[in-house]
Amino acid sequence: MAEARGSLHDFMARHGLTRETLGAHPWMKPFAARVMSPELWRFTRRSVPRGVALGLLVGIFLLIPGVQIIGVALLALPVRANIPIGAAMTFLSMPATTPFILLASVWVGNRMFGMKADVGHFMQLLDSGASLQVWLDWFLSSAAPALLVGLAVISVVLATVGYLIASFGWRWWISRKWRRRPAAQKMTAHG
Repeated sequence: MAEARGSLHDFMARHGLTRETLGAHPWMKPFAARVMSPELWRFTRRSVPRGVALGLLVGIFLLIPGVQIIGVALLALPVRANIPIGAAMTFLSMPATTPFILLASVWVGNRMFGMKADVGHFMQLLDSGASLQVWLDWFLSSAAPALLVGLAVISVVLATVGYLIASFGWRWWISRKWRRRPAAQKMTAHG
């Protein structure tokens, strides 16, 4: 546990997310006392799956770097989710994955709700390096509802799956530790 926590702590410190840097952010000043609360930074069987789910939900739905971490930190307060895990999960929506997330969202919005957003035009925009105005025009067309509905569905599904995987993974890891414990105690007693 200490080994895993140390490596995650080192990663987050290298990338600028510490309790102190998050608490000092101008948007976080009104909430700094609550965000700095130690229970939001502990790795427990309840807070880690909540952090995974919250990070996936916010990271996929918002898609705005920087704002995602602030969103996770603020939403971690009422659900008592682990902030470092939630912040780390937002990194799944990075520039390399964002086009695929957007494409899948438009497809899901079209399929689930019978919308007619043009996925082909979206692919052309990705390939052409279109200007911000062209992207804004596309977004304000019929694509916006399909995109938003698709983003909501995908983020909720991924958050649910992430929560379940993290919960079962945590239980598996703890049970494995407990199974190894008697063997380690026998070795120290005989050694």
